[in-house]
Amino acid sequence: MKRLFLIGVFLLLIISCDPARVYDKNEEFSNRNWPVDETPEFEFDIDNAGISYDLYANIRNEVSYANANLYFTYYLQDTLGNVLEKKLISEFLFDKKTGKPFGNSVLGDIYDHRIPILRKYTFKAPGRYVMRYEHFMRTDSLPGILGVGLRIEKSNP
Repeated sequence: MKRLFLIGVFLLLIISCDPARVYDKNEEFSNRNWPVDETPEFEFDIDNAGISYDLYANIRNEVSYANANLYFTYYLQDTLGNVLEKKLISEFLFDKKTGKPFGNSVLGDIYDHRIPILRKYTFKAPGRYVMRYEHFMRTDSLPGILGVGLRIEKSNP
């Protein structure tokens, strides 16, 4: 039994090693619902401004989410609060015709999506930055959206 545990820990360590990853954090919503007044923020540090990065939004939803798509705006801000990048994203979480969920299934009826938001982005200077998300759907709350996150990777040359 002890041997099986050690093998499991070893495999977990190997799988979790990701040399391209610079930052990866997710925020779960209480009550399995994204209210319009909740704007998750992710603070991160960039040490090397001389290379380019790929930034992704992580979205986790249930099959019970009532819409096929999700509209949200991201805001990339510098330390002083200046908005460096801003864009409205429209992403389909389900196939429009069949209703089949996109993304990777985590636990049966829960799906994760990694949505590219900035590719080969170069920060002007090292420092602390903030990424903020706001949903722009017609309803004030989005039952079935469990959480959002930010992943930053070093771009492939």
